[in-house]
Amino acid sequence: MQNRTPAEKAGPPSKGGRPRKSYDHLIDTAHNFLIIDRIFRCAKNEPYAATTCTRCGTHSECRLLHGCQTGQAKLTRGYRLPARFIIHTVGPVWHGGEHGERELLASCYRSGFALARSHGLRTLAFPAISCGVYRFPLNLAVEIALRETAAELRKDDAIEQVIFACFDETVYASYRRAAQQLSLEGIGLP
Repeated sequence: MQNRTPAEKAGPPSKGGRPRKSYDHLIDTAHNFLIIDRIFRCAKNEPYAATTCTRCGTHSECRLLHGCQTGQAKLTRGYRLPARFIIHTVGPVWHGGEHGERELLASCYRSGFALARSHGLRTLAFPAISCGVYRFPLNLAVEIALRETAAELRKDDAIEQVIFACFDETVYASYRRAAQQLSLEGIGLP
């Protein structure tokens, strides 16, 4: 799928926090010790992520990675999830915006894309990183996510599609609004 614009590569956000098909990799929000978070719970409809990742094998692999710093990303296999790989990234906790939170969130996306490029991955699914209990302002987080995604898609033709898995209607609506506003800059979501 070459010669596609960033707007054509960015797929529609999906509702329910769970990607609807298989991808080369999913991005998972994690804690510094790589305790698996939302995508694992959504993917298996189980209330506790530790149960899910222990059963599927990811827990053991995460332990070998020795944690992850905020703004960085690490890769594991996808095991029983609908992806070949999982890229775990640690998003920042919002502390009012004066502690580098914006740059750390942007770094989550850049680090995830760098891992995807280095492993030849072509389709991605991102959650709304840091928008839950980490209290990052939703509209600002969405703006950063789409800005970093647009920049990546403009500079690298290897990635064919990016989907944003939205965990509720509010997040979904925010992505839709922001994508429409950014369409003048060459990226949009149908």
